[in-house]
Amino acid sequence: MSEESQYSEHPGGWIEWFCAHEDHQFLCEVDDDFIRDPFNQIGIKGKFAFYNEAINMILQSTSPEDQDLEDERFLEVYQEASDIYGLLHARFIFTLKGSAIMRERFLQGKFGHCPRIYCEKQNVIPIGLCEDLKTARVKVFCPRCEEVYMPKKKCADVDGAYFGKSFPQFLLMTYPDLHPKYQLLPDTQIKANFEPTLFGFKIAGKQGSKIKRFEQQLQPNQIITQPIIQSAEQNVLLQEQKQIRVQQQQQQQQQQQQQQQQQQQQQQQQPSKEQNSEHNHKKKSKKKHKN
Repeated sequence: MSEESQYSEHPGGWIEWFCAHEDHQFLCEVDDDFIRDPFNQIGIKGKFAFYNEAINMILQSTSPEDQDLEDERFLEVYQEASDIYGLLHARFIFTLKGSAIMRERFLQGKFGHCPRIYCEKQNVIPIGLCEDLKTARVKVFCPRCEEVYMPKKKCADVDGAYFGKSFPQFLLMTYPDLHPKYQLLPDTQIKANFEPTLFGFKIAGKQGSKIKRFEQQLQPNQIITQPIIQSAEQNVLLQEQKQIRVQQQQQQQQQQQQQQQQQQQQQQQQPSKEQNSEHNHKKKSKKKHKN
């Protein structure tokens, strides 16, 4: 869908038009009162050059027109308005109303499903792996396998900072009924791990689920690898000590060189002083001889 058709189909305000974009399906509409509240804007204003203009753009009751796309000034303000709205959105979804909206969208599967087949199309939750802008795009978190995946839906313009790292856990803790253990029946749970076979026979060298093997080997591996980890830490400490020693030696050498240079300068200055004193002494002797 082109942007021109989006303008015509969404005659409402800027927020409704912005959230209706195809790439912005993860975003919800933030209340105007929440955006106007100065308390919710703390820590955001200083990051943007056109902050006041961007806020006015966000709070517009009409959607942008086609002519605005040709204005460079509008595009600059629009980029900042998108990020400002995203940061406010990251705070709004932690409110009672915002989390309720995201809960309904999660139950409807608006954010997609887990790509892992054993999760049985478990609904996922948007998550950002970094709180800073321009660092990472939005990802999705599966509450069943507790892994993070790239979303299947197009979200090229959605920054991970629009949601933050804590939102999935906040949503699950606020609404415990969303957790898979309250939704799945005993019959639907996985009781056997996948094992690769060929015509009913096991394949040599193939042991099936790597995740299950990792879970089974995790505890003994922790015990076995403890001395290895300790030796690695000792090696790191030794290397750091060596580096410190080398730095100290270099500093000592530099100090010695500076001292030698100072001594040489002093030695060069002493003969000049002696020559000046001898020259003055000769002048005085000549004067006395004339007299």
